[in-house]
Amino acid sequence: MICKVVELRQYTMVPGKRDALIALFDRVLTAEQEAVGMKILGVYHDLDRPDRLVWMRGFPDMASRRQALASFYEGPVWRAHRDEANATMLESHDVLLLRPLADPAAATQPPSSLVIAEIEGLGAPAWLESETAPNDYPRLPVREGAFLVYLTPPGGAPPPELMGLEVQRLRLAPALA
Repeated sequence: MICKVVELRQYTMVPGKRDALIALFDRVLTAEQEAVGMKILGVYHDLDRPDRLVWMRGFPDMASRRQALASFYEGPVWRAHRDEANATMLESHDVLLLRPLADPAAATQPPSSLVIAEIEGLGAPAWLESETAPNDYPRLPVREGAFLVYLTPPGGAPPPELMGLEVQRLRLAPALA
């Protein structure tokens, strides 16, 4: 699946509950989301914050996103496991709605902040920018604003001209095999 829309989701977990949510992803949530049209791009441990879980999922386009989210969150698997999942999280609304970008110089809007995600095991670097289409599934809020996200193997650095932006750095390790 080609993902033209990507969610970067950062959850603040109940202390000590991150692995319980990862196990739930492994056991049932990943397969069900993919069955309804999403692509789980990665589930990660935040190496600097033990009570944070970072994950990404992709969609072919915004219309597919809306349909897949409705199918999943209104479906039987989420209903059966939502209390278990929600009991692991303190906050789940730190979400960036993004789209792939070939080059940061080609951004369609001037970014206000830069997220650098250093991901163990990542092959080639990739750029993402804020999706400008409105969030058409408001049950799941997303952060507003213009963001650039740079996915890179550990030690990668974005172009120097972007270093004047507010920067959030994430050091991530895959949580699922």
